[in-house]
Amino acid sequence: MITSTGYEELRDVMAYLEQAPFDVTRKSLYSSAELYEGYCPDDESSYQSCYDYKIYQRYCSLGQHARNVKELLARALHDHCIHAALARFFKEYDHRRCVGILGGHALSRTDKMFGEIALLCQRLTREGFVMLSGGGPGAMEAAHLGAWMAEHTPQDLADAIKSMMIAPSYRDDGWLRTAFQVMKQYPQSRYVSLGIPTWLYGHEPSTPFATHIAKFFENSIREDNILTLAFGGTIYAPGSAGTLQEIFQEAVQDHYLSYGFASPMIFLGKRFWTKEIPVYPLLEHLMKTGKYKNLLLTLTDDIDEAVATLHQFSQQHPL
Repeated sequence: MITSTGYEELRDVMAYLEQAPFDVTRKSLYSSAELYEGYCPDDESSYQSCYDYKIYQRYCSLGQHARNVKELLARALHDHCIHAALARFFKEYDHRRCVGILGGHALSRTDKMFGEIALLCQRLTREGFVMLSGGGPGAMEAAHLGAWMAEHTPQDLADAIKSMMIAPSYRDDGWLRTAFQVMKQYPQSRYVSLGIPTWLYGHEPSTPFATHIAKFFENSIREDNILTLAFGGTIYAPGSAGTLQEIFQEAVQDHYLSYGFASPMIFLGKRFWTKEIPVYPLLEHLMKTGKYKNLLLTLTDDIDEAVATLHQFSQQHPL
């Protein structure tokens, strides 16, 4: 039985949820148009007026671990709705054709690897795969740019990247503006990609090239989704701490066959993964000594080999 005090508390909670600037009952994933509502590419300062940035500012002001239990409830309800929207998304797009692209947020648009990732994802998207990433800048942006440009030619993709090089980093003025300009110059409506960013890293803008965006407050939920949903395999471009975390989190899932089978782990960049951050030799050693089992490891500099590996796995695990 709810007391009169309980009813008052419940009314207070409901009023707080109704006044929250984000929808705690939303039924769909975000689009870039929704996240960037209020942003005008002709006015760089307008970014601070857009929906996404205002939510991030609130997130910072109330704290990443807010002590306000009503705020914690609002965030939890929002993230639950996003999780449910992901489930609906994958009723249309099968997990086993979903490929995760993981790599550094600091990868510059001028870096050769940026173009290679974009070209790889353009090709994979054309061939029926759905690109998934953490939805931010750097390697993540390259993945969604490639997917966005799947309707266009490789030369169009190269030209698009060249036009974006005037703002190599998300820290540079024009980073977001040049992305929107490319989307306007090269429109498409056929192909999809999935970005899964978080307001924990809200200082890194979400890439607008992702057609579907599952933005979470809780980064732990976000990270688990990135790796869990990439049933078709994961491609690791050069990165640092966050990418390393994702490598070993995926290795644990594959070792225990947490979802019934192990997916390919493809490491793009032989020198980086054997010399600069020698994770690949370690994983090989752990496999040989029995510390890890079931890992499907590939180390390559060749995007053709990466594509062939994913197709081979897809054929072995048909829809």
